[in-house]
Amino acid sequence: MKPYLALLGRYAVTLSLVAIAALVALHLWDRHQRTPWTRDGRVRADVVRISTDVGGLVTQVPVRDNQVVRPGQLLIVLDRPRLTAAIGRADAAIAEAQAQLEQARKEARRDLALGDLVATEAREQNVAKVRTAEAALARAIADRNVAMVDMQRTEIRATVAGTVTNLDIHPGDYLAAGAQAMALVDTASLRIEGYFEETKLHNVAIGDRARIRLMGDDGEILGHVESIAAAIADDQRDDTGNLLPKVAPTFSWVRLAQRIPVRVHIDRMPATTRLIAGRTATVEIVPAAIAAGGRP
Repeated sequence: MKPYLALLGRYAVTLSLVAIAALVALHLWDRHQRTPWTRDGRVRADVVRISTDVGGLVTQVPVRDNQVVRPGQLLIVLDRPRLTAAIGRADAAIAEAQAQLEQARKEARRDLALGDLVATEAREQNVAKVRTAEAALARAIADRNVAMVDMQRTEIRATVAGTVTNLDIHPGDYLAAGAQAMALVDTASLRIEGYFEETKLHNVAIGDRARIRLMGDDGEILGHVESIAAAIADDQRDDTGNLLPKVAPTFSWVRLAQRIPVRVHIDRMPATTRLIAGRTATVEIVPAAIAAGGRP
């Protein structure tokens, strides 16, 4: 009798463990289905590509790599003597145009005072000379304004508060117009983007709470869903020369769910957390219905 009872006891313990494991698995599966999460998350930020529309030699770089800067802070200074000469040339052109305009106006007033003693054609020519001189003066002033703008833009300043990165320019380098000199990471734009499977998007809504953990950090970041991407690239379709759609002729029977970017605004994070654009993050979304019900 005792061996029989012992056998029943072992069976009961085994069945209890199996039942507990099944309940835990069911709970995890339900949580996995109802609470969307992904390990495919990234810290993202807007990057300002610092460049200039005035080419020239670099004379000063008063910042260093990975330095935090404020809006308006000086980043690069370009060579100025050529532009200083351009301003001087423009000033001389303005003075010449003013002198010619003054002379043309004197001649026009003199001919007007003489009345019929001066031919009509001569008076018309004088009026045309005045207009030509006025146009030349306006052009000279515009040239000086352009030279002044170019001079101002030899000083390249930060447009946002952020961190300088990828700084690889030094005094003596030549910076061509439009060339990127450095990158400036906009601190105010730091955010988390999680790439969620499309099968889980029905449980994601704007405003839902989000919990984020960065790889290598123990602290938890709290946020909320700010937006959901409106489109992603379609790798099965392309456009031909006549703008007709070109669809891939093959089809794989194993179809993986597309991943849709979901932007998460950061509400609160530990003081020791370093938000570095590109870091890997695990993102868990808590739907409003679950949050209202008190579930984690």
